[in-house]
Amino acid sequence: MNNNQLFLSQIPSLDAQELNYLLAFTKDLPQDKLQTFIAIYNSRRKKPDIILITCLLGFVGFAGVHRFLMNQWGMGILYFLTGGLCLIGTIVDIINHKQLAFDNNQSAAVETMTMVGGV
Repeated sequence: MNNNQLFLSQIPSLDAQELNYLLAFTKDLPQDKLQTFIAIYNSRRKKPDIILITCLLGFVGFAGVHRFLMNQWGMGILYFLTGGLCLIGTIVDIINHKQLAFDNNQSAAVETMTMVGGV
């Protein structure tokens, strides 16, 4: 089984951008470490759908939940106290939810790689 099939079988919700990033990022990992990387990464990654749903919570009074979910505590507190920066920040985050998830998942991949010992 090649790495492409391995990622898609273990993490079926990957989009093309994230899959290409992961394939390039893990190209030098041996198969046993790759299995470990995929297991840890899958538990740490955030799905864009979850980010979108938590962004939408900003319209009902819980602005910033998506920032807390992505471990951006400072921005989460700022969004909470300012009503999602008067809803403008929340609207921008709804539009950019896929990029927010991808950026968060890139950080999760780097942290996972250091845990696996590939770096």
